[in-house]
Amino acid sequence: MTKFPIGIQTFSEIRDKGFIYVDKTAHIYRLTHSTKCFFLSRPRRFGKSLLISTLASYFEGHRELFEGLAIADLEQDWKSYPVFHLDLTGVDYHTKGSLQNLLQVNLSKWEAQYGANQIELEFGTRFMGIIERAYEQSGRQVVLLVDEYEKPILDTIDDEEIQEKHRQTLNGFYSGIKKSDKYLKFVLLTGVTKIGKLSVFSALNNITDISLMQEYADICGITEDELEDVFHDDIQAMADKQDKSYPAMHEALKREYNGYHFCEEMTQSVYNPYSLLNALSGKKIKHYWFETGTPTFLVHLLKKYRPNIDKLENATMTRDDLAMIHTFVSNPLPIIYQSGYLTISGYDDEFSEFTLNYPNAEVKEGFLKGLIPLVMGEERATEFEVAHFVRAVRRGDTDDFFERISSLLANVPYDVKLNYEVHFQNFIYLLFTLMGFYTNVEIHSAKGRADMVVKTDKYIYVMEFKRDSTAQVAMQQIKDKGYAEPFKSDGRQIILVGANFAQDMSNLDGVLVEAG
Repeated sequence: MTKFPIGIQTFSEIRDKGFIYVDKTAHIYRLTHSTKCFFLSRPRRFGKSLLISTLASYFEGHRELFEGLAIADLEQDWKSYPVFHLDLTGVDYHTKGSLQNLLQVNLSKWEAQYGANQIELEFGTRFMGIIERAYEQSGRQVVLLVDEYEKPILDTIDDEEIQEKHRQTLNGFYSGIKKSDKYLKFVLLTGVTKIGKLSVFSALNNITDISLMQEYADICGITEDELEDVFHDDIQAMADKQDKSYPAMHEALKREYNGYHFCEEMTQSVYNPYSLLNALSGKKIKHYWFETGTPTFLVHLLKKYRPNIDKLENATMTRDDLAMIHTFVSNPLPIIYQSGYLTISGYDDEFSEFTLNYPNAEVKEGFLKGLIPLVMGEERATEFEVAHFVRAVRRGDTDDFFERISSLLANVPYDVKLNYEVHFQNFIYLLFTLMGFYTNVEIHSAKGRADMVVKTDKYIYVMEFKRDSTAQVAMQQIKDKGYAEPFKSDGRQIILVGANFAQDMSNLDGVLVEAG
C-alpha cells in the first residue's frame, strides 16, 4: 500500500519511513554542479520546502538516504558541508519583533555551534562571522538554504510601517552574504515572488534565477511521465473506487491538477503535487490546494486594485515583469502568476512576451470563488451560492434566477461597485463562469453573437444584456440578429432572455423571457 507523504516536507523522514518519493535528485545533481547561487520561485505547497530539505541531506553527506535514486549513480564524491537552513515559514509577521526574534533564534543556535564574537552586533555581521568560523572549523565551504525568503514582506503587505521594518531587517541580514562569498559552496533561496527591492539580489549579483529555465521547469511538481511511472497503480485504485476506467480517471486528474508551465518552451506540464497526492491518497477529486487558504497578500492586492476578472485569461506579460516584482503597484498580474493562479500558456519570442491562463479546473474554479467577496462584498459573499442559480436554470425557472441576481445587485456595497463598468463585467463573468462548471456556458463578445448561451439537459438559454437601456431592446436584438438560429435543430427547448441593468448596477430593472 502506497504511503503518501501528505504534509511531510522532510526528506529524511520520507526516505526513512518508506513514503513514496518522486525522484528529483538528477535535477539536484545538475544544480549543485553548475554555479553557486540560485533563486527559485514557485507557488505555495509546490514542493519548495522538500527541495530545500533534500539539498540539506545531500550536502550533509547522508548518502544512505539517496540509495536507489538517480544521484546515487551520478555523485562519486560524497562530502559533508556546514549547512545553514533558514526557514521563514510558520511565523506571524504582523507581530512587532517577530522577524528579529526568528533571526535571533537561528543566529544564537549557529553561534552555539561555531562560536560568537562580541564585536559582531548586527544580524548581518553576526551571520558573516558564523559563516567564516564554520569554514575555518570544518575546512569546507558553507551551504546556505533559505525557505520562503520574502514571507515577512508578503505577509505584511497591508501594513507598510511594519513591512518596511522587515525589509530593513532582511536587507541587513542578507547584506553579509556577499562579503562571505569566498566561504560559500552553494546558496539557494526559494519563495513565491522575486522582490527587486530586497538587497539579497543586489548583494548576490551573481545569483542565477532558475524560475523560468527549461532544465529546471519540473524541479518541483510532478510531470505526466512521473505520474505514470510512480502512481500508475494508485490511479487504477482510485479509478476502481470511483467506478471509472483508468483513462477516464487519469483525464480527471489531469483536468483538475495538471497544466502548470514554468518555461517559455512549453515543454511537459506539471501537476500540483499537493492536490495530486491528496487526491490519490483519499481517492477523491477535491479542491485540496484551496483548503489551505488563499495568501493574505494576494487577497489584499486584489481587494485594493479590483482587476477586470475576464481580462486575466489570455493576459500577456513581458519576461522582465513576470520574473521580478520591483514594487507592489497597480498591476497584480505578476503576483497572481507567481502565486500559481495563472501559468504560462504561450510565448512570443519576438516581443519576449508570455501569455497567461488558468492552469486547470481546480485553480480556475477555486480562484473565481475566492473572488466572490471582492465582487459581491464581504457580507453578501456567504449568500452567493452558485448551486441556487444552477438549479433554477436547470428547471427553467428564470423568475427565480433573475430574482436572485437582482437581490445580489441591490445589496452590493457602494465602494465595491464604484467602478460600474468593471463591476458589471466582473459580476456577469464570475456568475456565469462559475455556472459553467455545472452547465455548458458560452460567453461571446464578438459582433453577431449573443452575450451568453447557457445549455442544460432540457434547455438552451440565449441571453442578451443591456445597461441603461431596456429589456425590450435586448430581446429585439436577439430576434433581429438571429442569435437562436444555430440551436433550432438541437431538440432542447430554447428560451430567449433579454435583460437590462441599471447604469449604476444598483438593480436589474427589466427582464423579458420568451420561447425561442
